[in-house]
Amino acid sequence: MNETVEQQIIEAEEQLRSAMLSSDLRALDELLAPELIFTNHLGQLLGKKDDLGAYQSGLLQVKELTPSERHIQIHEKTAVVSVRMRLSGTYDGSPANGDFHFTRVWVAAFGKSRWHIVAAHASRVS
Repeated sequence: MNETVEQQIIEAEEQLRSAMLSSDLRALDELLAPELIFTNHLGQLLGKKDDLGAYQSGLLQVKELTPSERHIQIHEKTAVVSVRMRLSGTYDGSPANGDFHFTRVWVAAFGKSRWHIVAAHASRVS
């Protein structure tokens, strides 16, 4: 595996985690591709605007996000990340605590030296 690309993805994942914890809309806007497809833990299909809106409105509030069991696959200018996260927070006023598995597809942003997420999926781990 290309160690440089893998390190870039690890750094991008940490930037995402930090942005989620602080509801940093500017950072999230940069990390999420305009064409984002996100299936959340409730099976709802969301786009970038929806995902950013959940943070902006307070619908989603993340208090803890601790990663484990991370797997990264690099495929040229695409990376697939599967990571288990211990999450504590609320979604639509209800507790959203527990272990979740996230799968994210990162793509090198066209003409830029950064990565962004084009697709993601979240599942609750029982």
